[in-house]
Amino acid sequence: MKISTKGRYALRMMLDLALHNDGSNISLRSIASRQQISDKYLEQIITMLVRAGFVRSTRGPQGGYRLSADPKTYTVGSILRLTEGSLAPVACLEGLDNPCARRDQCATLEVWKQLDEAISSVIDRITLADLMQIQLQKDAQSVL
Repeated sequence: MKISTKGRYALRMMLDLALHNDGSNISLRSIASRQQISDKYLEQIITMLVRAGFVRSTRGPQGGYRLSADPKTYTVGSILRLTEGSLAPVACLEGLDNPCARRDQCATLEVWKQLDEAISSVIDRITLADLMQIQLQKDAQSVL
C-alpha cells in the first residue's frame, strides 16, 4: 500500500486548518504557501473535503475554509479513506464480502488480514488533535 500525494496533501491541509484555526476563515492561498503545495492541486482536494463535510467553505472577501468539527473528531484513517478509498493491502479485503474462490484455503490471507488490522489500528487511533500536538512539539524543538 502506498499513500498518494492526494492523501498526504489532504492530511497536511487538514492539519494546517486545525493549527491555524483562530475562528476566521483560512484562504487556500495561505495554506498552499505554508505547505508549499500548488493551490490548483489543493483546490481539487478541498472540494472533496467540503463535499464530505470535513471542511466548511465561505465565499466572499472574508471567505475561505475551516474545519467543520473539532480536530479530535477526525482520524488519520477517516481522512485517508476519503481521499484514497480502501486502504486494504490486497483486493480481496476491500469489501465486506471476500469474493476470492480461494479464501477458505489461502494461508497468505491471514498475513494480509493482520497487515490490514495493523494499519487500521494505527491510522484509526491517531487524530488530527494528536497530529497538532506532534507538530507543536516539533515546532518548539526547531526553535531551540
